[in-house]
Amino acid sequence: MNHFARTWSAAVQGVDACPVAVEVDSGGGKENFVVVGLADTAVKESRQRVKAALYNNGFSVPEGYITASLAPADLKKAGPF
Repeated sequence: MNHFARTWSAAVQGVDACPVAVEVDSGGGKENFVVVGLADTAVKESRQRVKAALYNNGFSVPEGYITASLAPADLKKAGPF
C-alpha cells in the first residue's frame, strides 16, 4: 500500500527563509530511504533520525521504500548550523 504526505519547511539563503515543499512517498518493495532535491550531507544523514522520531512517537515506520522530495530542486538545503 502506497502512502503520500506533504508538508512545508524552509531553507536559509543568506538572511532569507525560502519555502521548501517536503513530499514523502512510501510503498512496498525493497527497503530504501532516499532524499532528493539538492540536500546536503547533513540532510541526507537525517534518515535515521526521522525513522527514530517516528518510532519514538508511536508511529509505525513503513516497510519498503521511502522517497522524500525537497522542492524547489535548485535550492541548496543545508542541515543545522
